Amino acid sequence: MARSRPAAPVPGRGSLDSLLAAKEIVVACGPGGVGKTTTAAAAGVMAALRHGGKVLVLTVDPARRLADALGLEGIGNTERRVPAEAFRAAGLKPRGQLWAAMLDTKQSWDALIRRHAPDERTREEILANPLYQNISGRFIQSHDYIAMERLYEIHSEGAYDLIVVDTPPTRNALDFLDAPQRLADFFSSRLLRWLIVPYRSKLVNLATKPFYQIADRILGTQFLADISEFFILFQSMYDGFVERAEAVGRLLEDRRTTFMVVSTLEGVPLREAEFFAHELTARRLHLGAIVLNKVLPTYLQDAESAAVAERMKERADEAASALVPVLAAADPALGDEAQIRRVLTEVADSFLNFRVVALRESEERSHLADTPEVLATVPFFDTDIYDLAGLVRLGEQLWE
Repeated sequence: MARSRPAAPVPGRGSLDSLLAAKEIVVACGPGGVGKTTTAAAAGVMAALRHGGKVLVLTVDPARRLADALGLEGIGNTERRVPAEAFRAAGLKPRGQLWAAMLDTKQSWDALIRRHAPDERTREEILANPLYQNISGRFIQSHDYIAMERLYEIHSEGAYDLIVVDTPPTRNALDFLDAPQRLADFFSSRLLRWLIVPYRSKLVNLATKPFYQIADRILGTQFLADISEFFILFQSMYDGFVERAEAVGRLLEDRRTTFMVVSTLEGVPLREAEFFAHELTARRLHLGAIVLNKVLPTYLQDAESAAVAERMKERADEAASALVPVLAAADPALGDEAQIRRVLTEVADSFLNFRVVALRESEERSHLADTPEVLATVPFFDTDIYDLAGLVRLGEQLWE
């Protein structure tokens, strides 16, 4: 079923509904601990419910909250469809299909080698190399690079109308964006040439020979041989890495791709979110939405409500005296005037304190309102989000 395509939103006044309907890739990013994974899942659920088509939520964050929220026992590198029974149990009838996958770094690297090695012998030598077996799932930016490779691969297959990508926390998400080019640069670096030259040539000049002698004593001949073999084999795929890095860059810059920055209005997460939003703009990537989670309700900003709280605090003695007979008639234990006065004062103080925070949040939101195409706010929820019904509750707030 094809997804509906509403008109493009007016900049600064759009909705997440219309934004996602017009895109093929949505990259959710932001600080840790702000509900990014849950927000990405909720966006995917709503797109499947409202737009139709096939929607994939791809998480590259090692946390496994997504599987539980979607009613899946476990998800891995291969996409799995969220069963229709899970939607029916939540009283939902989606127009489209919802799929989910979570990146398996080692499995993805093995698939990459099998797909891009220049020949069968090179492929088997890389897969059998001890260094590759030990570090393919752990070496620096391995996870970030393969995440972009996997996203590109899935998008190229054209099986999904929308892919929602859940990234690692903000600073790591920058590595996520840069990883393809950095890895390609590494395979052409001077350091790499120094490591492999003794094994490509018998000629080691006098200036570099001491370096290899010391390295050989510290690391061992076999370890150096494994390193050199590993990178020599990988260099056979260098052209493919460069080509793919450029293709990934074009995909991220494409008009069909947008970024959704998720944060709260707390000081540190908000600064990180602003930093990332600035980086996206500087890189000429499309900042489609900023989602602010755990926002206090707007009624706290109401001046008349604040005036009531002030009067209640000032006249707590009088109010407590008036309430004693009313409450005591219902329950004698409620007739303690001192306790009533204390409760009234605490309630009034609490309201006024939350009002200060709510006004501060409103001021922070006003600074962000003109930056993204969509600015969405989500209130505090009484309970944690742990199932499809909870994701829909969150998604409905996003859609509004």
